[in-house]
Amino acid sequence: MGKQKNAADESQVAEAAGSERRGRDRELNDLRTVMSTPEGRRFIWRWLGMCGLFAPSFETNARIYFNEGRRDIGLRLVAEITEADEALYLQMQLESFENAKRGD
Repeated sequence: MGKQKNAADESQVAEAAGSERRGRDRELNDLRTVMSTPEGRRFIWRWLGMCGLFAPSFETNARIYFNEGRRDIGLRLVAEITEADEALYLQMQLESFENAKRGD
């Protein structure tokens, strides 16, 4: 376990914030890297479809909770992608529509 941080120590607070920012930047860069290729965009689009993002989640039984859980993951992924680079999300969407027209 790491050393206890002192919230009253400005240098420790700044160091923790910087570490958190670097971690978040790394996460978003990882996503940009995946989304920078057609293969990565197709992979993510398939997963968004499996999450039920583009389908109604309503059911007349308890399955609605399962559907909403899957959909929540998809919505979180879209939020991550658009934070990383919203143009890549739009590109992925356009490519998927073009692929669907061609029957791919």
